[in-house]
Amino acid sequence: VQLQASGGGLVQAGGSLRLSCVTSGRIIGIKAMRWYRQAPGKEREWVAAILTSGSVDYADSVKGRFTISRDRDKKKIYLQMKTLEPEDTAVYYCNINTVYGNVWGQGTQVTVSS
Repeated sequence: VQLQASGGGLVQAGGSLRLSCVTSGRIIGIKAMRWYRQAPGKEREWVAAILTSGSVDYADSVKGRFTISRDRDKKKIYLQMKTLEPEDTAVYYCNINTVYGNVWGQGTQVTVSS
């Protein structure tokens, strides 16, 4: 099973992007679907999560600006990003946490210019 992330790009501050993550196969035992990001020279950090119940949670730095969602079949994860800031520049990774472990996507670059 693989995760394919897309939707990154270069955008001006204040702009918007929508990231998508598609699974190549069926994943069982899903507990949560998450987005992480890693900026140059920094550790990977958690950005947003959506649980199997549908509950969502966000890092304080993106709360009110980012929205995580998924399709009903849990094959796609989305991250709608609005009011982007230069500090949001990073490689964004999708992640699916299962009872068997984690599955990671390859990452998509988001660059926000000031």
